[in-house]
Amino acid sequence: MSNDEKKPGVEHRDPQYFGYYAMLQHQQNMLQDTVRTSTYRSAILLNGPGCFQDKIVMDVGAGSGILSYFAVQAGAAQVYAVEASGMAKKMKKLVEAPNTNQFLKGKVQVINAKIEDPDLRIPKVDTIVSEPIGVLLFHERMLESYIYARDHYLKPGGALFPSKGNIFLAPFTDATLWSETMAKARFWEQQSFYGINLTSLYKDARDEMFGMPVVGHFDHRNLITTPTLFDAYGVDFSTVTVSDLLDMTMPFKWSAAYTGLMHGVAGWFDLTFAPPPYGGSSNDPNLINTTIEMSTGPAADRTHWQQVRFLFKEPLAVNSTQTIRGWMRAIVNDMRSYTIFVEVVVGDEVPLSDPAKIDTEAFADSSDEETPLRRRGRWELHEQTYNYSYTPGLVPDHKPEYSCLYQPESVIDQATATANQHPPQQGEIIDFTAMNNVMENYDNFVN
Repeated sequence: MSNDEKKPGVEHRDPQYFGYYAMLQHQQNMLQDTVRTSTYRSAILLNGPGCFQDKIVMDVGAGSGILSYFAVQAGAAQVYAVEASGMAKKMKKLVEAPNTNQFLKGKVQVINAKIEDPDLRIPKVDTIVSEPIGVLLFHERMLESYIYARDHYLKPGGALFPSKGNIFLAPFTDATLWSETMAKARFWEQQSFYGINLTSLYKDARDEMFGMPVVGHFDHRNLITTPTLFDAYGVDFSTVTVSDLLDMTMPFKWSAAYTGLMHGVAGWFDLTFAPPPYGGSSNDPNLINTTIEMSTGPAADRTHWQQVRFLFKEPLAVNSTQTIRGWMRAIVNDMRSYTIFVEVVVGDEVPLSDPAKIDTEAFADSSDEETPLRRRGRWELHEQTYNYSYTPGLVPDHKPEYSCLYQPESVIDQATATANQHPPQQGEIIDFTAMNNVMENYDNFVN
């Protein structure tokens, strides 16, 4: 049996999934993500001469059609906008509306179908554009459709926008988030709730609350270490196969920059929009300096994708400079998403499990008492909860200890010595009055 035959189907989720994206409200949410929309437009227009001018283009999962319209603005001869939801009718209405958007007339052909449907009247195309991205890059499993379109409709040497994704994982601390999550579970710890003992469900509540990925923006200063591009798990859209996307293992190894409690693993992604050739070089002057990148990381401008955090049921203590090792394994499920497994250990001596050999049913239930420097967890990526408590700029002069992260003395001494060598200029002196005003406003808001 092939991998495609074994993979969980998503057809039973299609009515709900496509019904969601048929609503203008949800399309508006994505369109108003200025980082997303402006990055796509910049990438398409900047690569217009080489990848769009007089080219045949396909837009996979076109939604409102915005990428198709950008492609026409970049000079596309014809765009096939493939959209499976009812949004296709609204897109067609916009394209065909009289006396408006004249530049789209005869340029955009709307196809109300899934790209996997047989016998679509679409020729081989020069360029494919798509926004097939979900939380942590792969939630919603639209990447499979993007790759299917590449394999069945893209001409050899054709262009893909986006061309690559990088997944970043990092250890984080957040005592408030952990305590809030635990507080929800502790409701079921009550021995007499209107005379009813709820404690038999207490463990189930903990498993459920901590098994929900937390989506939302967070302060990047809560990271115990910050990953670099060398730590990223790359997904090259020009070479990755549908089979590759069904079961992915992302190993990681970090060096803790602080002493503190690790409450879990955070994740986000970057996107790259680059012209072909992929995996090679070109002497075409039209393709020089036309690569665009976009980050959804906690230190970057906000996007509707936000970040995701996977909370441990029990925090893990780490000391600065200690090695943190582990892996994340993501396996597709039938909910248009993935089941996430994570194992983390502290130190070089603690053995790691082989992610390919884990018991996926009992993995998260195994006790860590015999291995106190190890944490395991299992999460269903589609069972997301949301946290919007972070407000950028609320504490402008943030110190690591505010997040219960503690630097080594040697680092503090070095920073002090460097600061003394370069005293602040008059305009750089901290305005404590302004800081106090911020905190007073915060106190008033809270109280």
